[in-house]
Amino acid sequence: MRRFFATPARPTTYSRWLHLLIPAAMAGVWLFISPSKPWMTFLFVIPVGLFPAMRLAEGVQAQLLLTPEQRGRPDATISAGPAATWADRWRTVVWLEVRLVLAAVTCFATVWLPATSVDLVRASFGTDPSDDWLARGVEPGWWCALLAPLPILLLLGLVVLCGDMATAAARVLLGPSPTERMTALEERTEQLLERNRIARELHDSIGHALTVAVVQAGAARTAGNPDFTARALAAIEETGRNALDDLERVLGVLRESDVPVSGRPTLVEAGRLLDSARGSGASIDAEMTGPLELVPGPVSREGYRILQESLTNVLRHAGAVPVRVRIAVVKERLELEVANPLLPSPRGPGGGSGLRGVRERAALLGGRAVTGPDRGEWRVHASLPLDGIR
Repeated sequence: MRRFFATPARPTTYSRWLHLLIPAAMAGVWLFISPSKPWMTFLFVIPVGLFPAMRLAEGVQAQLLLTPEQRGRPDATISAGPAATWADRWRTVVWLEVRLVLAAVTCFATVWLPATSVDLVRASFGTDPSDDWLARGVEPGWWCALLAPLPILLLLGLVVLCGDMATAAARVLLGPSPTERMTALEERTEQLLERNRIARELHDSIGHALTVAVVQAGAARTAGNPDFTARALAAIEETGRNALDDLERVLGVLRESDVPVSGRPTLVEAGRLLDSARGSGASIDAEMTGPLELVPGPVSREGYRILQESLTNVLRHAGAVPVRVRIAVVKERLELEVANPLLPSPRGPGGGSGLRGVRERAALLGGRAVTGPDRGEWRVHASLPLDGIR
């Protein structure tokens, strides 16, 4: 009951009403041309509906007038695109036939029911109802005024009912085809993967910079050596600049979807990570073998981030300890290992998402990453195929 009384106040009721009346104008042109064959209108829409562009026009119109709240949304239940298959074309033809039927009912009610209310009001003043309207044959009397609102209420009910039926039919007949649903699902999956990648980029880059800054600041505070403090501040400044560069690259991806990823750092630039870790007090024993400059871009970029996260974890949880770094290109694979002494009680809090991100990066490239204690060391070992696809 509440919905019935609230319906006249909804803008959608009147936009749907307009949508139902539009075909009546088109049918009126045909009736003017051939008044003796009104049924020809239903045959005329068959070839019209087979044009691919007709589905686009009907979809845009239905989105705008039937479901305006969904316009522009990727999950809209009514699609707005040209017919891609013959099945879509025939669904458009059926939709046009359904729309004509509902338009005929709505047009009849829109014209005749208000006229009937006017006739009933006139009859309440003693005037005989016109023979042209639904009130013909009604005896004039004051009580006709009590019946006058009923045709208007019936009109509103028919408009709401026909509008709901048109919307339901549009969702079925103009809704996304299985191919369109699959395409939308693939696009949504790509968006989620891109969001996860950006989240990992921010976590690895900014997390590394903050960890280095915290370690350096803490060491400078306790050292009491002006020269060491100056070196620590220089390291913090350099790390901060690198983090700002990484942040700018990530924000560029967010601003423009077509920004290339070639600007992201690769393993060729691993030296700056090692220098940053050395500047934080860690003793780095690094060995890099094989043609790192020939490693494919996706593999090299993800390898850089895995190395960055591994060094960040060392500084955060173990501090200035000896670290062994091995990067090698062997047998069509990139092997990356970072190991440090396993301390009895880690310095920093655990349970973060960094190691999970390392494993996710390796898995996305068809590789494998193993993290955890191994013979008195904490070891991160990633093995990535050079093609990056498995």
